[in-house]
Amino acid sequence: MRLIDQTLPAHDGVAWFNKMYLKVTESVLEAVGEGFFGNPDLMSHMDIVFANLYFRALYDDIHHPDRVPRAWRPLFGCRSRSGIAPIQFAVAGMNAHINRDLALAVVQSCRDQKCSPTSRVKKDFDLVNPILQSAQEEIKVWFATGFVGLLDSAFGRLDDVMANWSIVRARDAGWINSLMLWEIRDKSLLRGAFLTNLDHTVGFAGRGLLIPTA
Repeated sequence: MRLIDQTLPAHDGVAWFNKMYLKVTESVLEAVGEGFFGNPDLMSHMDIVFANLYFRALYDDIHHPDRVPRAWRPLFGCRSRSGIAPIQFAVAGMNAHINRDLALAVVQSCRDQKCSPTSRVKKDFDLVNPILQSAQEEIKVWFATGFVGLLDSAFGRLDDVMANWSIVRARDAGWINSLMLWEIRDKSLLRGAFLTNLDHTVGFAGRGLLIPTA
């Protein structure tokens, strides 16, 4: 993520999502190192699996565009479009990553670590929420001050974008989706139908988040 941050220009919408994601990931990894979680190995593994889904989507956008999940296509398709504010790109990326990828990461991590998404796993999962809320408050400052604040001032009341989209609420939905996905993990037809529907729904929401506001 740091390499992507150094590589992408400021006018690339993906850069703004990456900055936001880098901040929250650093906060979670710091908590893992401080013994904040009951099962730090699982949480570290989940963080890696989760991030790899973003990296895979970004790789496919360059090399195999037809393989990009529909949830990610709005962000990648609009990344160079004018009239869209940085905060819109950031939230659209989090929408795709949390509302689609998080359920996949929970299920894959539990399978890799030979456990299931029980209440003990949910407890650690929920411990991430206050960390993300704290990071989200700091991120809001990025989009309200300095150069970015001046840039966003040309786009209307973009504080409404952040107010109407919550990382915590998205993660709550992601947990429910992970439980559903876990129950059908060995039923390939149901699993495929569920993921296709989820992908389309999240992609539809992403397009709404990226309507030009300038």
